[in-house]
Amino acid sequence: MEIQSSIDKVRGWGDALIKALPNIILAIIVIVISYFLSRIVYNVVLRLVNKRVPKITIARLIARTSAIIVISLGLFITLNVLNLSGTLKTILSAAGISGLVIGLALQGTLSNTLSGIILSFRKNIKIGNWIETNGYQGEVMDINTNYFVLKEADNNIVILPNKSILENSFKNYSLTTKIRVTVTCGVSYNSDLEMVEKLTTETINQHFNQESIDTEMEFYYTDFGDSSINFMVRFWIDGTSGVPKLKAKSKAIIEIKKAFAKADIDIPFPIRTLQFENNPLSTISAKKNK
Repeated sequence: MEIQSSIDKVRGWGDALIKALPNIILAIIVIVISYFLSRIVYNVVLRLVNKRVPKITIARLIARTSAIIVISLGLFITLNVLNLSGTLKTILSAAGISGLVIGLALQGTLSNTLSGIILSFRKNIKIGNWIETNGYQGEVMDINTNYFVLKEADNNIVILPNKSILENSFKNYSLTTKIRVTVTCGVSYNSDLEMVEKLTTETINQHFNQESIDTEMEFYYTDFGDSSINFMVRFWIDGTSGVPKLKAKSKAIIEIKKAFAKADIDIPFPIRTLQFENNPLSTISAKKNK
């Protein structure tokens, strides 16, 4: 009886295998097609992303993700072909729970990775741009999957999380080819203010040709200071980073100082005068004499 029962089971398995053979063959075909299709998708996506993203690690990550999606779709189709919908539901449930646990555990890392991918596709920030963000200013050296690298003017390297760049505002000096420079100064109260304005604008235009730039130079007297009448002059230079701005401001200060000295225009410095109405030492001496 036991032998006959075993034989019946084997026959039943054989019959089931024969019935399921077309589905098995179809499932194998689907898996093979999914594999080769994923390779094609990987290469195509990598080629397309490379045109938009200069960082190869980001491009490969996006291409691998696309290939995994294709393989996953092929796996789900295969399970349906084999009538394993129950197994498919179990896998989806397990994947959902595992994804939730992993997402909570790696929330910061995944956030930085996603932010890095988004930053790689943004047109207003690229490698080589000079930006200012999160209290730092420098050249963008790298946009990686987890961090953002800046090189400051003093050659220090600053590494920032991608999330902080995406969530905070930043100033990109490289988006335009012109930078406006502002210089403030003060002259004494007995100065000829019209002459000061004319001399300042002529000096700036002499060393920073403003005629070749469409935007006009601006000169304003700002306030009556404690020891001077203060003014502000704003002019434009060609540049895409903060270094030319610092150099232009330094040169403007030097040239304005030279021009004022030549024209006998005084740039005063604060002076504090102390006045005593009563002399306490004299009072004490008088009391002692008595």
